[in-house]
Amino acid sequence: MATEIPTPSSPSMTARLAAEVFGTFLLVGGVIGTAFFSSANTGLLGPALAVGLAVLGGAYAVGHISGAHFNPAVTIGAAVAGRFAWKDVPAYVVAQFVGGLLATSVLALIGTFGPSGAFADAQAGGFFSNGFDEGSPAGYGLVAVIVAEFVLTAVFLVVILGVTDDRAYAGFAPLAIGLTLTVIHLVAIPVSNASFNPARSLATAVYGGPDALMQLWVFLIVPVVGAIAGAALYRGVFAGKR
Repeated sequence: MATEIPTPSSPSMTARLAAEVFGTFLLVGGVIGTAFFSSANTGLLGPALAVGLAVLGGAYAVGHISGAHFNPAVTIGAAVAGRFAWKDVPAYVVAQFVGGLLATSVLALIGTFGPSGAFADAQAGGFFSNGFDEGSPAGYGLVAVIVAEFVLTAVFLVVILGVTDDRAYAGFAPLAIGLTLTVIHLVAIPVSNASFNPARSLATAVYGGPDALMQLWVFLIVPVVGAIAGAALYRGVFAGKR
């Protein structure tokens, strides 16, 4: 049996959920905070590196407690792959949404007390929400966004399940996952603003205005479907007989 993404130690559910809140806060705060405060100087490379580094740090910090999902799509994909208990999925997903919303709320507060107009300008631009057509940074349409989010989330799940397999090299999973997340962000930021994570998408859409909220459904559904496909692919092709 492959190693579960949650480690075989037995922290309490309270500790596990707190770890998911913390890790998702770090992930969303890292990528959106960089986009908000630094991307004028770094371009898309800044947010792409920030999200990978945030996941790397969060996984090493609390991965031994919760498994370091930080993403509802990852949690559901892990359950589909037989690597996470379905009964724990709802609590993890709620914790991840809470962590993401806390992160963007803190960023909104900082922006509100920052330079005049900073937060209003960010909101007027959609507050770094995911989107298609006018909501896409480079104007990509719905089909392109769905394909990108589906395929890249599926690839991400295959990497996660592969590097947490008990046959994989020990200790390198957070590094591989963080670097992969950076790569897929470099691909998808111009297309969809790079979601792959419903918690990240909801967290920005609540501050992004009605257009962001109207397009949110894509980024709540498609990454989950992509994660399920990636999990099924790994389980059916790569996992092998146990």
